[in-house]
Amino acid sequence: MGKKPELLTTASSLAELEALADAGADAFVVGESRYGMRLPGEFDAAAIAQAVKLAEPRGVKIYASLNNLMDNTVLDSLPAYVRSLSEAGVSGIVFGDPAVLMTARAEAPHLPLHWNAEMTSTNYKTAEYWGRRGASRFVLARELNMDQIVEMKSATAMAVEVQVHGMTNIYHSKRNLVNSYMDHQQTSGRIEGIDSASGLYLTEAERPGERYPIFEDANGTHIMSADDVCMLENLHELMEAGVDSLKIEGMLKPLAYNEAVVRAYRHVIDAYCADPAGYRFDDEWLEPIRELQNPERELTFGFFYKEQVY
Repeated sequence: MGKKPELLTTASSLAELEALADAGADAFVVGESRYGMRLPGEFDAAAIAQAVKLAEPRGVKIYASLNNLMDNTVLDSLPAYVRSLSEAGVSGIVFGDPAVLMTARAEAPHLPLHWNAEMTSTNYKTAEYWGRRGASRFVLARELNMDQIVEMKSATAMAVEVQVHGMTNIYHSKRNLVNSYMDHQQTSGRIEGIDSASGLYLTEAERPGERYPIFEDANGTHIMSADDVCMLENLHELMEAGVDSLKIEGMLKPLAYNEAVVRAYRHVIDAYCADPAGYRFDDEWLEPIRELQNPERELTFGFFYKEQVY
């Protein structure tokens, strides 16, 4: 057995970060909406510094999310922000835009860079293009299946990150589509507080039982999947392939649920790594998640075992 994979997750607050670290998380992605995309909570530079202080004694890493769609309005503040992250002691920066990469190499050349271009990270040659420019990890598109993931990992020396649990983003627009629609319909007033805690969702006439959570923030409108990926049962396949980081997406989930998920994945990772040859999944390990799972959201394998059209 090689190196034990990292168990990575998100946090909506310092209190949740501490709880999930105690539950077994090895690392967190945090940030603020001006620079990062689809974050469960707002961590400004000062909060990120606090997160590092909280995490370091536990041997936990903090990665800063700077994977937003960068426009000219943030460019002037980017160098100082990257320097503040370096001074805070973060363990890496998650980026998608070359502007972030160039700024990080100029202001904090020692910081590891994780390339996360969401749906476009679908082949190892593109990943290695960014690797030659300083990235040490790439985050695979959520739409890749298991065969593609195994092929990607075997074809590159770069570290590979894969989402293994939680909801996924299926649509994003920089526009505020909900209130634009309300204006178009000439309804009485606009909807305030369409954030990740609003409980707003979309549904289709052809699929009335499926609810797609929707929220709007500084980055526009986000529509999320109607189900939750859950790879706990088959996590050993990703570990056998040597995937370096296994991510739990905690967005739009209560703390108790995220704690149960982190503990379950921690147990499976440790059980497999202790004895890969003798490892067998026990269905009881999934029960704490099932007990807290929203009955309107199915646990699925996502795209892991589907034929792809890329």
